[in-house]
Parts: sequence; C-alpha cells; structure tokens
Amino acid sequence: MTRENRGRRWPRRARRWLGPGGRFPPTREGWWFLVATVFIGLGAVNAGLNLLFALWGMMLFLIVASGVLSELVLRGLDVRRAPPPMVHAKTPFLMGIALTNRKRRLPSFSVEVEDLIDGRPIEKRCYFLKLPAGRTQETAYRHTIARRGRHHLSGLRLATKFPFGLVQKSRDVARAAEVIVYPAIVPVSPAVLRGLPVPHGGSRQKWRSRDGDFFGLRDFRPGDDPRDIHWRTTARRGMPFVRESEDDEGSEATVVLDNAAGAAAEAFEAAVSQAASYALDLLGRGFRVSLVLRGATLAADTGPAQATRILRALALVEPAAASAPLESRAPDHATIRVRPGLPPELLRTRTPHRLTARRLA
Repeated sequence: MTRENRGRRWPRRARRWLGPGGRFPPTREGWWFLVATVFIGLGAVNAGLNLLFALWGMMLFLIVASGVLSELVLRGLDVRRAPPPMVHAKTPFLMGIALTNRKRRLPSFSVEVEDLIDGRPIEKRCYFLKLPAGRTQETAYRHTIARRGRHHLSGLRLATKFPFGLVQKSRDVARAAEVIVYPAIVPVSPAVLRGLPVPHGGSRQKWRSRDGDFFGLRDFRPGDDPRDIHWRTTARRGMPFVRESEDDEGSEATVVLDNAAGAAAEAFEAAVSQAASYALDLLGRGFRVSLVLRGATLAADTGPAQATRILRALALVEPAAASAPLESRAPDHATIRVRPGLPPELLRTRTPHRLTARRLA
C-alpha cells in the first residue's frame, strides 16, 4: 500500500470512529477545564517544572479519555420510538423511547435521548443511567403539540457527558416518523345536545321494526307478514311465532363542518375542535355518526374505528373553496352544524317511535 493511500485511510477511520453526525462540544465545566489546561501548559513551558508538566499531562489525558469513553458509550446503541395511539393538540402525551445496547460486554452509562424535528431537538429528554450489554430499557417523555395536522420527526439524538462531564458527545440517528395530531377536544354545549333522541349518558334506544338486528320473538297476530314467521320456533311450540328486529331510526347523527375558505385561522381551528368534540360525544352516546365536509363525506358508523376515521379527517382538513359542495344531511337524522365564528346548532331531529313488524295491507 502506497503512502498516499495510507494517508487517505486515516480520515476515513477517524470519521468512522467519531460516528455519523458525531459532535463533542465542551460543557461549561469543560471550557473552564480547557482554559486551566492552557494556563498550566504555559506555566510548565515557562517555568520548566516537572510537576507542572506532569499535571498538564494528566489534564490532557482526562480530555482525551473523555472523548474516547463517551464514544464507547454511544457505540452499539439502537433507539426506537413507541408513539401513543392518539395525540390531540394542546393535550400532553407520552412518547415512548426504547434504547437497546447491542454491545457484547460493555455497558453504556448516562445516555440522554432527544427527539428531533427538522434536525432540531424538542428539548424533551429521556435519561438512561445505566444500560447493561445486550439489554433494552424503555421510558417516555411528556410533550404537548400546539397545532393539529401532520408533524414529521426527522430523527433521534443520543448524547452523553460520561465520564467526567467535560464534553458532551452526541450522535444523530435517522429515524423518520410521521405523527398525526388530532384536533383539540373542547367541552360540548348541553343546550345543543338537549334535543337528541337519546337520553344523556344513556345507551342507544332500541325500537322494533322488520329491518335491523334481531330483537325477539312474539306470537303471530292477524295482519303480520308471513315472511316474518320463525319456523323453527313455530314447529317446536306448535303455534306461529314472528321475528322482530331492532330499528335504528333516530340513532344516526351527522356532524357538518362548513370548512369554506375565508374564515380567520383561529375561528377555523376552533370550529374543527368543536366538530371533533361533538362527534366523539355522539359516538360515546351510541350514535352512528357521519361527517360532512365541503367536497368530502365520511359514511356513518360506530365504534373506536369510526372515531379514529373522523379524528384523522378533521386533523387533515383544510379550508376549501366556497364553491365546493356541502352535502345536505338526511332529513331523519340529528344533524349538528358547525361554522367558524358561530356557535354550533342542532338543525333538526326526529324523535324515535315504536314500530311493530310490518303488516300487510
């Protein structure tokens, strides 16, 4: 190997040793230690005293040892996130951080982990005092995001001041992730929900009809549709029984958000939060909830999956042109309309009534 090629290998080895994205600025105490090292060195050269040279050498050794040991601490570490299932704007959440030491024998000490947004730390740290070789430890940091929408996390930063606190060695790890922040949840108005067909805090009411889920059996009465006869029970009992089903009439609700462009940004965000809050409240009451926006509609459904779909749609909603269609509500559904700058209103609802099995004319 020529001397030129050998000379080129040293910078590559140094970069590999320092690690990708590695940096090691002195701490405040480290700067004072460096200044003292310089003065001790100048005094040793001027005076020619062996004691000062020995002291200067020990101080230089501590600086070199800090860089080498801190690099050993950060080597072989693997970090990953464990994001929460839901993140709402203006609401604290816990972001899980898992750190794994893949070294065979050497433990890692005093490691800090920070999340990065566009390469900048968010000033929330997770601290690991000691991580044995081959082990994984988990912790979390508390954070609050002020606005809804997509938020991109570019990576994670590992840092340590081990062993003497003179330098802070850090290394960036590329772990890109996207977090969908849902709208902030605000209190709903009891006056708006007072006209709903379901009592406050109660479950969905069941009414009998021919359509819907199974409700029960009863004796056959004149005028009942023969197609509703439950033949197995009829054969067992020796008398005709008809099948009745639940009617979900009055159990569906629609939240309409008028996201037309032109409203003030603060009023628009407040309207989005109100729409999300009313939708979650209706789902909690047992309603099948649909969402209507300008140019988009989310079909009615129930359960946590529907809550996630509605929250995701509202997290990403943007002002639309006033010419975009805003689909009208179904005439027999409870509909809550939310407009920026105006209080929410319950447009119309129909009180559910009891229906018997369909009778023949």
